[in-house]
Amino acid sequence: MNVKIGILIVGALALVALLRKLVIRLTLSRAKHPSLRGHSKISRLAARLVRYYEYGEDQFFRADQAPTEIAARRRDGFLRLGELYRQRFPLSLRQTGDAEASISDVGFTAAYRVPFQFRRLVRQHLKVGAFVQSSSGVTVTDLDGNRFFDLTGAYGVNVMGYDFYKDCIEQGSAQVRELGPVLGPYHPLVADNARRLIAISGLDEVSFHMSGTEAVMQAVRLARYHTGRSHLVRFCGAYHGWWGDVQPGVGNPTPAHETYTLKDMDDDSLRVLRSRRDIACVLVNPLQAMHPNGNAPTDTTLLASDRTAGFDRAAYTAWLQQLRAVCSARGIVLIFDEVFVGFRLALGGAQEYFGVRADMVTYGKTLAGGLPIGVVCGRRDLMKRFRDDRPADICFARGTFNSHPYVMGAMNQFLRRLETAEVVALYDGLDQRWNDRAAALNQRLRDQQLPVQVANLSSIWTVLYTRPSRYNWMLQYYLRAEGLALSWVGTGRLIFSLNYTDNDFREVADRFIAAASAMKRDGFWWTDAALTNKAIKRRVLREMLGARFTRAGRVPDASAPPARPAADKAAHGGTA
Repeated sequence: MNVKIGILIVGALALVALLRKLVIRLTLSRAKHPSLRGHSKISRLAARLVRYYEYGEDQFFRADQAPTEIAARRRDGFLRLGELYRQRFPLSLRQTGDAEASISDVGFTAAYRVPFQFRRLVRQHLKVGAFVQSSSGVTVTDLDGNRFFDLTGAYGVNVMGYDFYKDCIEQGSAQVRELGPVLGPYHPLVADNARRLIAISGLDEVSFHMSGTEAVMQAVRLARYHTGRSHLVRFCGAYHGWWGDVQPGVGNPTPAHETYTLKDMDDDSLRVLRSRRDIACVLVNPLQAMHPNGNAPTDTTLLASDRTAGFDRAAYTAWLQQLRAVCSARGIVLIFDEVFVGFRLALGGAQEYFGVRADMVTYGKTLAGGLPIGVVCGRRDLMKRFRDDRPADICFARGTFNSHPYVMGAMNQFLRRLETAEVVALYDGLDQRWNDRAAALNQRLRDQQLPVQVANLSSIWTVLYTRPSRYNWMLQYYLRAEGLALSWVGTGRLIFSLNYTDNDFREVADRFIAAASAMKRDGFWWTDAALTNKAIKRRVLREMLGARFTRAGRVPDASAPPARPAADKAAHGGTA
């Protein structure tokens, strides 16, 4: 009898343990975003299943089943724009074409500016230069002498304006010239930089690295080392560099086994943090406040007009406060990844802007006065890389160019200038200034009945489209023709430096309106009642399935008009 009771007790305990595991697993599943972005394994599988196909010339201009006359207008506008590029940017385009065969980044960005179905004709007629020759104020100048208002932000580096960084580099180099490129020993400026960063971050210690990606890697490694736990939590859509554990889905050749990708701004995610015992740290990229659970926007993915973005400061602040409380209660390290937003939102970064303190903060990009850098600031107990009682148990992190004298010199200039009245004034009324500028541009776009709006997080903007269309990605080419420099992601992210004056911005707004008006005239925003975002996506899905199960690289469109005779095509500027 006692044996039977013992077996029953053991069985009951095993059942309870199994049920607990099932509940924890179910809680984790519910905390994942329902899109492919929230399920890395499925997204990787889906990416492998997608086959390349391309539109022929007629289908290229009628991907939305527009009338023949609209397709003809589009074709004429497209080829006219291509001819303008060839005439205006010959040296820049030639140098870019020569570099594409030898610089892999150039080939990648050239291929991924537009949805892949449109790629071939775009690359044939609308090549974009990858080289610029000089910068001044809020502008850059290409190899042909064309001056552009810069909306690239140098991938986020350019917070203060290019002349500011030129001075930081020049004067910082002068400070360290006597030491030169000596690596290993520190230049005295390193200690001053650390002191200033500690004051800014409100944390205890600093470590220097060579990039933002490296800084995030080290922060996560230290969190795992000190907590003894394995997993990191990242939120759906957030970017934390290109290393494996923070890029578990598409883009990483191997799966990340110790990463949980959870829903941003969601109670289900907080339940996971409260229930699991294997979570070492939570990574937060405050830029996600602009598009929670969405990937960084890019024109490559503009299949329709359903891109969304919008910033609610109060709601995101409340979310960070809840996250802070849960991490504190559970002994989870809260890491703010401020590589992109650091010093752009406030002098004290996102911690100051949202009023929430992290356990560790990573900085990069702008901090070194324009030179490559990554920094981790953290609590003293988390920054220690060894154990006093176990001398062989260490958390190793070094890098040949960590604390390079020239980088430290430029950083020192940057940090000192943050304290000047001129720079402090840039932050006075910062949000209101950029919100007002966005609102003014949006009003002008509405007045002109253009199907475009902008959303912003301070000086970081994205372009939204208000009418269903297959051709929103074309706006980037009209903007470049009007003298606005964009990064390779096109209208997905516009980054203004804080030194834009009202007159500078007015000029940008005028050019933006001119570009959108030209695109509208050329018929790319034609629509009818049947053209909905849902219908567009269903159509693309059918095309993808067709391409998956056929050998041809071009998907025929039965609704497209017959191909024009060669003479007729030539008359319209097309190719025979």
